[in-house]
Order: sequence, then C-alpha cells, then structure tokens
Amino acid sequence: MIRHLLTLLIALLFGMPGAVRGQEQPLAGYFSAEVERITAEPLLGIDDAETWKARRPELQARLMSMLGLDPMPERTDLKVEVRGIVERPDFVVERILYQSSPGLYVTANLYRPKEVTGPLPAILYVCGHANVVRDGVIYGCKAHYQHHAAWYAANGYVCLLVDTLQLGEIPGLHHGTYREGKWWWQGRGYTPAGIEVWNGIRGLDYLQSRPEVDPDRLGVTGRSGGGAISWYMGAVDDRLSAVIPVAGITDLKDHLLKGGPTGAHPNGVIEGHCDCMYMVNTDAWDFDVLAALVAPKALLIENTDADPIFPVPGIRRIYDTLETVYEWYDASDRLGLVIGEGGHKDTVEIRHPSFAFMNTWLKGEPTDPSDIEEPDRKVPIEELKVLDVDEPIPADALNARIDETFVPEASAGPVPDSAEEWESLRSAWLDQLRSEVFGGWPSEEEVTPLEEKQVSAAERDGVMIRRIAFTSQDGVRLDLWMLSDESGREQPSRVNLVVLPDELARPMVAALGPVTEGEDVPEGSMEPADWLSHYRLIAGEEDPTAPIFLVCPRGTGTTAWPEAKETHIRRRFALIGQTLDGMRVWDLRRAIAAVGELPGLAGVPVHLTAAHAEAPIALWASVFEPDVAHVRLRTLPASYREGPIFLNLDRILEPSQALGLLYPRPVTVDGETDPAAYEWASELAEALGHDGEWPKVVD
Repeated sequence: MIRHLLTLLIALLFGMPGAVRGQEQPLAGYFSAEVERITAEPLLGIDDAETWKARRPELQARLMSMLGLDPMPERTDLKVEVRGIVERPDFVVERILYQSSPGLYVTANLYRPKEVTGPLPAILYVCGHANVVRDGVIYGCKAHYQHHAAWYAANGYVCLLVDTLQLGEIPGLHHGTYREGKWWWQGRGYTPAGIEVWNGIRGLDYLQSRPEVDPDRLGVTGRSGGGAISWYMGAVDDRLSAVIPVAGITDLKDHLLKGGPTGAHPNGVIEGHCDCMYMVNTDAWDFDVLAALVAPKALLIENTDADPIFPVPGIRRIYDTLETVYEWYDASDRLGLVIGEGGHKDTVEIRHPSFAFMNTWLKGEPTDPSDIEEPDRKVPIEELKVLDVDEPIPADALNARIDETFVPEASAGPVPDSAEEWESLRSAWLDQLRSEVFGGWPSEEEVTPLEEKQVSAAERDGVMIRRIAFTSQDGVRLDLWMLSDESGREQPSRVNLVVLPDELARPMVAALGPVTEGEDVPEGSMEPADWLSHYRLIAGEEDPTAPIFLVCPRGTGTTAWPEAKETHIRRRFALIGQTLDGMRVWDLRRAIAAVGELPGLAGVPVHLTAAHAEAPIALWASVFEPDVAHVRLRTLPASYREGPIFLNLDRILEPSQALGLLYPRPVTVDGETDPAAYEWASELAEALGHDGEWPKVVD
C-alpha cells in the first residue's frame, strides 16, 4: 500500500512547475573546502625526517589496505608458461603466461639480450591504456609499448612487459564506477589499481626467479595508467631500486578542482581518469604521501607540459614536497624531474632521459640522454601474442570477474554468547566504522555551526509548513521541511524525521515550496493537510500533535543536481575518503541536531523513519546518534550491493549485523523487508535475553 502511495505521489508531482533543476557545478564549494582541509599541511603534517622514517612502514601498510591488498593474497605458484620465443637481431622475446593468483592470468612478453654472460638488471614495464585489436583479435597493450622493452633488452636489461587487466589478452574491467555503475566497488574497498599492483608484485617475483636477473637491481616504469601503477609499486615494494613514473600523478587540487591545461576537464581531471588510477582513499591522503613513500629509491618523474589529464602544477607541488623528503634521506641526487613538450604522448623527449636514468642507477653507467640511440626494433604484433589467435580464454580465468573475489567480503560470524562478548565486538566494529567507513565525517573540532534559519513559512487549513535551512558542512546548506498541526501542544511528546529520496523530495519541494512563499497550492498537487496525514502514515504516527520533519540530504530536493553529473560527483567523494551516501548519513545526523535546537523541541524524543535505499542511511545515523528513540525501517535492503554505498563497509560486516548495533533500542521493520536483513540481529537479541520479538516486524 505504501509503495503504491509513493508511486502516485511521483506521478502527480514530479514534473510540477518549480521543481528543482539542479546546480551547474554541484558541491563546488564543498569539494573546494574539503581539498583545502586535506592539503593544508603536506605529508599529513609530518615535517621531520625522524617522524617520517618511523611512520613509513605504517603508511605503506595503510596504502596496501587502500589497494585492497590487506590481507595480502597468498603467493601461490605462478604456473609460468613460455608460449613461444621470438628471435630478433639483438634481443629475444619470450611469450609469457602466468597466474598472479589462481585464475588471475597475466599475459606478458619478456625481453632479454640475445647473449647473456651474467646477472642483469631487470625492468618491470607496466603498460598504460592502449587498445590493440586487429580483426577482432586482442593483442594486448604490451604490443603498443614494445619499443620500450626492446630498447632495454638491446642495451643489457631483462624487461618484463605486462598487459593490463582491462586491455590484456584475457580482459577484465577498469571502468567499474567510471562507466559501468559498479558503485559497490567503493563498498567493497576494491580498485583495479590493486589488481595491477598485485600482478606487478608477482611479476617481480618472476623476474627474481630468472637466472639472467640480478635480484637486487630491479626497476619499474610505465606511462599513463602504467605511470600510476609505477608510483604504487615504488611505494609498496622495496625490492625496487629505481622508479620512473611517466604521466602518472598529480594532486587533489588538479584531480578535483583545477583541471588540465587544455580545458577538457575544467572542474578536475578525475573526469578523464578511469578507476585504475586511484587507491580507495580511505585515509584522505593527497598524492604527495603516495609519492614520498617511494623515497629513497632513485626516482625520475616525467610528464609533458600540455598533458590534459596530468597537469604540471600539481606535479610541481608534489615535487616540491619530494625535494624535502629526499633531503631527509640525504638522497637528493636520486630525485629528478623532466617536463617535455606536448600533450599526453609517448615522446623521445621523455623516453631517452628515462633510459639514461635507468643506466645510471641500475647499471652504474651515468648516461647523457642525447647519447641514447633508438632504432626501429618493432616486432609484428602477431609474433607477440601469447594466446593463439583461435585459442579460447582459459576456462578457469577469473579476470572478467576478479572484482567479485579479490577483496574478501565480510561474512556474518556467530552471534555472541554474552553481553560482554557482544560489547567487545560492538566496540571493535564501531572503531573500524569510524576510521574505515565514516572517516570522512568532520571531527569534533571541524563541525561547523548549524546556523539554522527559517527561510519561509505559511499556515494553510490548520497545517503549518516551515522551511528551515541549516549547515551540514562548509559548502553544504540543506533544508528541513516541518509539517505540524497548529492545534497541538506547545511541546510535543516526540518528533518524527522522515528521510526522503530525491524522487520524492523534488515533487515535495515543488508542491510545498510555493505555499511557504504565500502562493497557492500548485494545480494538481495535494494540499498540505494531505501531505501531513500521508507522512504520519509513513511514520506510523498516531499522535496528531507530533510534527513531521521531511529531511532532504545533499543531492536531493533543493540541492539536487542533474543526473549527468552523478557519476563524477560520486567518484569525487571516494577520492577524499567518503561516499555520497556516507555523507548523507552525516547530513541526517546534522538534521537531527538541528531539530533539537528548534524552539520547544530540545530534549524531545526523535523517531526516525526511512524506506528502501534511505533505510540504511537512517540506520547508520541512529547508530551514531544514541538519542534517537525509535527507528522505523521500511523495506530494509538485505544487501547494499545496489546501494546505498558506504566506503569499505562490506569488508567489515553484513547489513544484518549492522542492524544489531541498534539493539536494544526499539526498531520496527515492515513485512516487505527480507528477513535476511535482520536475522542475525534478531538472533543477537534472543541470545542476549530480549523479551519478545526484536526488531518488531509489522505489516
């Protein structure tokens, strides 16, 4: 019945005149304030060598976690297959297939000199995006970047050139949130960058196993996406001696605010980058922290001056910080920067300094880039393909679905046997939730004043409608809509907050907004009295004196944005250690605080109601607002896979366990809710001796 009423409301009101059209640059002020907060102090405020060196192992561990590599996958047998050998005048190419984990296949080419007389330095070359397909046959991005590996092999190196997950011969996916709507990646704490780093770590394992390779002289390089993975590899794997990321980094200001030099992404270059560029930034780092973890390895940063997705200003800001870090290690001679001319291109002006740098630091042969010679050594791409043209992808290959299993999902463990055991588990969960899931919320010192203000109000047929604005965070000003019966008592026995999804918030604003400005009810809309009675029904409220507050979190109602903006807004949140839904929980917490500061409502019990995807938002707000007296959840999802999305939550607990965090407060769920959404919590209540049903299930 309720669902039919909601559907009717949408049909009647969604297109009404006055509906919110959204902002041109949604949340620009908010993201600017957050970036300023995060970047206010370089290197997380670490400003001395002793502190940095002491914290580096901890920060490396945190980076591994943010790549989905904590716990680290087991180093299983690589099951290396040499699928063929290509002979060239001054080097040899081996067509390599290995499994970085069982079923996670990597297609690669290993380039080595034709004659090997002793252990050689080795390069792991991690490719950028290059879609090499001919007549429907995938040759892999390694075919595009072969000239790099050929130079290294012809000049005394072993070079393992590895395909990326997305554009390799056994393809997977990089563009999960960028293009495919896989927002659950954020909830799982999954990023394809983690796959690429793991494949690279296992690639180094393989190189060290080769008899031609000196295991103590290893380097990594790559450009674009490969440049980004070079940064991550250099930061987490200390077997490497030299790192050359080419066009692989810039800072948060450029990613989220400034954009690139060509104007292609004026509001931030994140809109030009796929998901493989980014860690799951749980700890809200700027990229100077990632970069500094490479020290004191030999590091050459390369870029071009008109790259539309890796702007130079951010690179120079990072480099300024790196100069200090390398001074701490007395290793300034190991740090270099090359800015060539042009756009996002692989140029001689960039390649030759990188070859010279590797010569200097891996072979002990200082080399002038102008002395580098690079004749054409191109190998026909057909000879580089690892799988035969007609060969099917291995039946056990997980590449296309590795996102489902790479980061372990939490499973509901046994229900605690005692109150003491439950309190210990609950406390541990809350600590994890505060740091890993909701760490993007303001600290107590950062909470901004509510600055409540009644924007407009009107009385119509005995119903008072008030629009009240309040501040959730800097750059986030939201509205509460209060409906009340003017014949009620001065102080009600309770207040009801109902969380609205955007598909209901917009028509509500379109219908009630004009009334609060002294205008008539829009044609075809319900009267305010009908709205009040409807939401009393939704909230299960029988007291006619209890006011109803309609809460519209950011991105709904008056703050809604165009659907076309949704993808990159949500990706922006993740890059600062948040999710949109996680910050909507914060908005609801602030709305609860705002209600408590209204005249006559201090100390009045709060009842909270939400349905469908908004139900978990109400649940989590209630977990962190212990004064919420009653929670009513309609059609509570048993899984968050389709939303709402909370950063890393799937790694910590299941939705049914989340509901248990509200025990023993009164919680009501409706009969349409899948019992899987509350079974664990119900068993918990029974184990702890609750008298009667918990949560209460009603029709």
